[in-house]
Amino acid sequence: MAPRPRELSPERSARDLFGSEMRRYREAAGMSLESLAMVVRYSKSALARFETAETMIPEDLPDRLDAAFGTGGIFGKLYALARKEIHPDQYQRRMDLEARARVIQEYASQLVPGIVQTEPYARALFEIHNPKATREEIDELVAARMGRQTLLITDPAPDFSAILDEAVLLRSYGGPAVMRAQLARLIELTLTPTSIVQVLPFEHGGHALANGSLTLLTLEKGTQVAYEESIATGTLLEEKTLVRARQRAYDLLRASALSPKDSAAFIRAVMEALPS
Repeated sequence: MAPRPRELSPERSARDLFGSEMRRYREAAGMSLESLAMVVRYSKSALARFETAETMIPEDLPDRLDAAFGTGGIFGKLYALARKEIHPDQYQRRMDLEARARVIQEYASQLVPGIVQTEPYARALFEIHNPKATREEIDELVAARMGRQTLLITDPAPDFSAILDEAVLLRSYGGPAVMRAQLARLIELTLTPTSIVQVLPFEHGGHALANGSLTLLTLEKGTQVAYEESIATGTLLEEKTLVRARQRAYDLLRASALSPKDSAAFIRAVMEALPS
C-alpha cells in the first residue's frame, strides 16, 4: 500500500498554502507527482518537498505551475507572499536543518557560536540574558545547547567552519576562568580534519555582516539555507538569490580573516592576557 500523503495545514503559512494549492490542482488534474515532474521539469522528490512546505519554493516554479494548470498567475501571487513571510517556526526549522547539515559555516560578531560554547560560557550567557530565570530553567537551556554539540562528533561529522570577530574573543562572560576555558576550546578547533576557526581582527574594518551573526547550512544534496540572528530575532533565508549573497559575503570575510594557524596564535595571546 502506498504511504498516505502528509496532511497539509494551509492556514499555517503562505508556504503551506502554496503547497496545499499545488497538491489540490495536481490531484484535480489527475496528475501524479511523476507526471507533474515531467511537465515542470523538477524531480518528483523536489515537488514532494514543495507540496509539504519542507523547502522554499524556487523562483521559477510558480510560472511553470501556472502554465501547467492554467491558473492565470495564482501560484505567482502565492509565491510573492511566501518569499516575504517569516516562517512561523523558523528557529525550530533551523535546528532541524542544522541536524541534517553536512557543512556548517558560522560568522559571529559578538558571541561564541552556540555549537562550540563550553558549558560555563553558555551558562553565563543565559544567566545574563535571562536574569529572572530559575536555576532549573537555566539548566534546561544549557542542556539543550550542549546537546547540539553532539552534531560535531557524529560519524560522519559535518564540516564546520567559523569566522569570529575579534570582539567575540575580548568580550568576557563568566569571568577570566570561564573565558580561558572557552578560548582554549576554540584553539582546539582552529584546524582539525572537520573544523576550521578563523579570527577577523578589528583592523579589517567594516563589512557586510558586521551587524549580526550568520549561519550557512549545506544539506545532503547541496541545498543551502542561511540563518541570520540579531538581539532577539532570527530569520531563516531559503531563497537561492539571498542565500548566494550571504555565502558571497561569508567568502569575502574568510579571505580577509587570519589563517587558522595565525588565528590560534591570536586567540592564545588573548587568553594569556586574561587576569589570573
